[in-house]
Amino acid sequence: MHEPPETPRREVVDTVHGEEVTDPYRWLEAESEEVSEWVEQQNAYAESVLDVPARRVLESRFDELARVTDYGTIRPAAGRYFQRIKAPDDEQPVLCVRDSLSGERRTLVDPNEWSKDGTISMDWFVPHPDGEFLAYGVATGGDEQYDVRIVDVVSGERVDELPHVGRISATGFAWTADGFYYVSTGSREDDGVQQLEKEVRHHVLGSPGDTDALVVDDFEEQVWPVLETDDDVLVVQYYEGWDRSEVYALAKTPDAGRTDPVNLVPVVTDLDATFDPTIRDGYLYLLTDFDAPRSRLLGCGVETALSGDVHPDEMDEVVPEHKEILRDIALGDDRIVAHYHRNAYSALSTFTRDGERVGRIELPEYGAVAGTYAWDGELFYTVESFKRPPRVCCASLETEETRILDEPEARIEADIEVKQEWFESADGTRIPAFVVHRSDLDRDGDNPTILTGYGGFRVNRTPTFNRFAVPFLEAGGVYVLATLRGGAEFGEEWHEAGRRENKQNVFDDAIAVAEGLVERRYTNPDCLAISGGSNGGLLVGALITQRPDLFGAALCLVPLLDMLRFHKFLLGPSWTTEYGSPDDPVAYEYIRAYSPYHNVEETEYPATLFTTAAGDTRVHPSHARKMAARLQAANTGNQPVLLRTEEKAGHGIGKPTSMYVTEQAEQWGFLCHSLGLDADDLRSTQRPPSA
Repeated sequence: MHEPPETPRREVVDTVHGEEVTDPYRWLEAESEEVSEWVEQQNAYAESVLDVPARRVLESRFDELARVTDYGTIRPAAGRYFQRIKAPDDEQPVLCVRDSLSGERRTLVDPNEWSKDGTISMDWFVPHPDGEFLAYGVATGGDEQYDVRIVDVVSGERVDELPHVGRISATGFAWTADGFYYVSTGSREDDGVQQLEKEVRHHVLGSPGDTDALVVDDFEEQVWPVLETDDDVLVVQYYEGWDRSEVYALAKTPDAGRTDPVNLVPVVTDLDATFDPTIRDGYLYLLTDFDAPRSRLLGCGVETALSGDVHPDEMDEVVPEHKEILRDIALGDDRIVAHYHRNAYSALSTFTRDGERVGRIELPEYGAVAGTYAWDGELFYTVESFKRPPRVCCASLETEETRILDEPEARIEADIEVKQEWFESADGTRIPAFVVHRSDLDRDGDNPTILTGYGGFRVNRTPTFNRFAVPFLEAGGVYVLATLRGGAEFGEEWHEAGRRENKQNVFDDAIAVAEGLVERRYTNPDCLAISGGSNGGLLVGALITQRPDLFGAALCLVPLLDMLRFHKFLLGPSWTTEYGSPDDPVAYEYIRAYSPYHNVEETEYPATLFTTAAGDTRVHPSHARKMAARLQAANTGNQPVLLRTEEKAGHGIGKPTSMYVTEQAEQWGFLCHSLGLDADDLRSTQRPPSA
């Protein structure tokens, strides 16, 4: 096997809180010609190792699996229905609209016309409440730096554009009668922390952008604004660190050209809880975990909110806390639909506007719901599971009768079984995990198995359909999704148990699941892989440095790995509320204890593939670069340590189909090859048993 390219050690020694910390690969943080040449060498080495028969077989199969019609959630607005659809030959989904559910779809926005390679994407859209206009965000190469465009829904013509707005998303855009509020940020220049410089402005449709009125510009690095409007009343949620938020309001739009910030009315402030606002018909709803770890729905009239500082105890309790975790709501004319998580999968309950529970919408076993929107007595949503791709559904809010509007082809030939099993972590906490495999699996301890998880930022990992896992499952592989602490699958207490000084719990949880899979004879360490991305990449890095003996392979995607310097690049400063800050001597001690880059030792490591992307504006590519270099130098075993850098992508959003197919074939080919699944295994297809 080829040896990895040599990486020069140029030691930098920092004294941090009295401790000398050696960083031999600090030079890989730069965006220089020397680093670019090193990245090219690493890509060439990775390509030589990754060019295995399993990958070639999978690339052909993955293209077939990916070239199907996918349907996004239907988003209604005043009798029009907006939906993204990706046809088999599309590189990017197309935004369609129809004037009734039975009407013909017509194309409103087609990103496939914007570039030959499909790397210019439309990543989000927001229809005007009256359905006459639509806003959408355009990014290049997955960099999440957006131009905002406005189209007339009837004519399809572009009527306005705000270029170079920065890191805006659908939650940072809200319509008014004559225009819209929007969040703008700095760009990704130098170290990229300029993205944390945020403003809220108001734009009058058709006016020059330099006349946009300033609303707010004093956001701290850890605070992100979320915007809601109704009848020109603006509600701004100051979301800080995934565990608390404050709510402010503004009664009328500011005058064009205003350059001084507006005095917002404080609605809910200075409480250690989250408050997610929704406005409808002069009433402000707040989804909150205040005095309710599993969350509940409070509310008050908008006029009351505009009077200033309303304590939650003075609000109406619309939907009280239940044993399930309230994740979000959809408001119908006379119904509230509550989306709950129960043991990390979805449940939908209906309530009257007065909070009386009236029913439940049926979902498939271990189903996960996304994108709930109510209109004209019906609820629109998608639901998926490990066995079936997202289906677009519509449910009557009166009868709760459900019908499927769009359903993509699944193309699973094997009879797949899904179970939720429980494992005991180091401190005795029971950790659930979904275990997916062929129903005729022989638990002989030798099955190739992939374990994945996330464990942070209140992100809930629910059942999802992964079409690229299909050949692996058909060939007898086991796919496991662990519900790790740090998410909010079991409420805010579950999140708190996996953050800051409790972060080691997340790694212990994953280790407990991995050891349990071995003990229950699903697999053995040589046949077990760990996979994760972003904060989940931190999970992978921690596990291979703490327990390299437990895994035969590791897939570490766009990861955080140097946890003593994560806060110096891109969005890193905003994550100190989740991890703690290395500048704090107390936080430094527990971060230093698990930081993967600082815990690499000379030992045998599993086959490991790190991935990153040149256009990543969230996690700096230097994390993967430095870790790959250090692990290559310290690895005493014969398994490869690889780094793969994609030049025309970012953290993951907006990738064209062809790029995604190539990337997935490379990654799954690496995992299958490392776990002993060869090309012949992947060519075979397990048919379901006959009746």
